[in-house]
Amino acid sequence: MKILQVCPKFHHSVASGSTIVAYHISKELASRRHLVVVYTSDMKDKYTRMDCGVEEIDGVKIYRFGNLGTIATREMKIFVTPQIIWSLRSELRSFDVIHIHEYRSFQDIIVHHYAKKYGVPYVLQAHGSLLRVGAWRKLKWVYDVLFGYRLLRDSSRVVALSQVEAEQYMSMGVPEEKIAVIPNGINLSEYASLPPKGSFKRKFGIKEEEKIVLYLGRIHKGKGIDFLIKSFACMVKNSMENVKLVIAGPDDGYLNQARYLVNSLGLKEKVLFTGMLSENDKINAYVDSHVVVNVEPTNVFGLVPIEAVACSTPVIVSKGNAISEVIHKGKFGFSVKYGDIDDLSGIMDKMLNNDELLEEMGQRGRKYIFENFGWSKIVGELEKVYEETMRGRGSIR
Repeated sequence: MKILQVCPKFHHSVASGSTIVAYHISKELASRRHLVVVYTSDMKDKYTRMDCGVEEIDGVKIYRFGNLGTIATREMKIFVTPQIIWSLRSELRSFDVIHIHEYRSFQDIIVHHYAKKYGVPYVLQAHGSLLRVGAWRKLKWVYDVLFGYRLLRDSSRVVALSQVEAEQYMSMGVPEEKIAVIPNGINLSEYASLPPKGSFKRKFGIKEEEKIVLYLGRIHKGKGIDFLIKSFACMVKNSMENVKLVIAGPDDGYLNQARYLVNSLGLKEKVLFTGMLSENDKINAYVDSHVVVNVEPTNVFGLVPIEAVACSTPVIVSKGNAISEVIHKGKFGFSVKYGDIDDLSGIMDKMLNNDELLEEMGQRGRKYIFENFGWSKIVGELEKVYEETMRGRGSIR
């Protein structure tokens, strides 16, 4: 097949998000002898521009179009790349199928127009961006009315990361039979040989005997960090002393409030803010931690719990988070009612005081992840979706 991947940003060294998902999907497809082309902007992130033009990475041909301007908020970053129009006009008819990543983007609007004009089927993967939440929800509603609903309606298939996201698609009028539920994967080679324990503790001055509760992700008010801090304070007060809460990740507008909450609860010596971690430090943090807590109230699919248990570290999430389905199936952690401080405090206490339980959950979870979340398995499911979209268009190249 000749497959076009379309995404606002694309780079192989970005740590997370739809950008790295699009890269791993493209790389795996190319390894299966498909001809894979990526149309994207020249932005790596909001601070860094890549060179415009054409390059090849891991067998994938990448066209980077110049970004003339960025509409940026905390919830939306739209890169405007008008040069993509000329390539679509001349090249789009040669593709068998298009895979559009993200839901509200300039690229989506333009690709939808020419895909419909030339009769090229496309698969849409929203990556959790369907809900109209946050300060810009009215602007998102305007986008949906003008472009979004047509984008969904005219897609051959849509990819949901979980049943939660599938229900979001259906609430926006997508028929259930058009939805394929396919989770994100992880690069298993990064977790095949784990570093020895102790590196993260030594680097950040954590005592060897201290047990670590880890939060890893953006420091944002919607991530449940206040819920975790309050629950941690309750656990320390009631029973556990020899424990450290590590909050790792970049500030996304909530760091000062989180620090204030920590200080007001008398936890200054018990909580460590590390800032953003490198990939090596991230894996070392997973290995040295006893439990990873990710209690974001709603999420269509979070990779942090998957990465953590790939390092044999069990996890706790909220029941509203779609990843709880995977955790219960793989039996490598617990879910709690969001906002129930006693519940989260009690489960953390239970896990940290039972080394046998931690060991059992960690080993079982690592096995489950390696059997179910490698990119080879994930892309195999995507190939079936691509083939289904092409059945009405002729033979597969």
